[in-house]
Amino acid sequence: MKVGIMQPYIFPYIGYYQLIQAVDKFILLDDVSYINRGWINRNRILVNGQEYLFSIPLEKSSQNKLIKNLVIAEVVNWQEKFLKTISYSYKKAPGYSTVFPLIEDIVSNKDKQLSGFIHYSLTKILAYLNVETRIVSSSSVYNNEYLKGKERIMDICQKEYATVYINAIGGKELYKIDDFADKKIKLRFIKSRFSKQTTNGNAALSMIDVLMNHSKEEVKAMLNFYDLE
Repeated sequence: MKVGIMQPYIFPYIGYYQLIQAVDKFILLDDVSYINRGWINRNRILVNGQEYLFSIPLEKSSQNKLIKNLVIAEVVNWQEKFLKTISYSYKKAPGYSTVFPLIEDIVSNKDKQLSGFIHYSLTKILAYLNVETRIVSSSSVYNNEYLKGKERIMDICQKEYATVYINAIGGKELYKIDDFADKKIKLRFIKSRFSKQTTNGNAALSMIDVLMNHSKEEVKAMLNFYDLE
């Protein structure tokens, strides 16, 4: 059993989806503190060839709140404005005709909990790409909020009977192979092969940009452009 664990992010970059595809079960770590000015409810696309930061409006967001408790604010027409920005920016992109209805469906989701909204967005995009990895929210299963850092990650892995834990390459600074080996878990790190610029679009931007600029089959192939260390 291969497991991946990450905080939920809205329309994250393609490397996030590579990690999901690389594992059998992916856990959205939503019972941890929200990070202001992070990537949980915001990301970047291109507008007129320039990076543009979009965000999902939240009610009284605070680093004192857990991600699972964040609620999407009832800002008038934010979904409509967001979709207009997407349409304006990518209407000439090769993937527009198939991807825009997908984004429209996601943004029209009525779930007011940010974590649930993100869970829905991930499952819809993964279904579009025929990725069958199961996604669960940590708050719904593990009941281990009292644990911190690597202890919590290892506890989740043990409860899932994981033999392999795959983390983003940045995790090399946080986790040690020997600590996981003591629990009979093999620690691996996923490293994307992308340079900043892909053939079309920017791999560091939101997945929206990649989906718009590549065919479904191209994106499915791109999900395998990584190495495990």
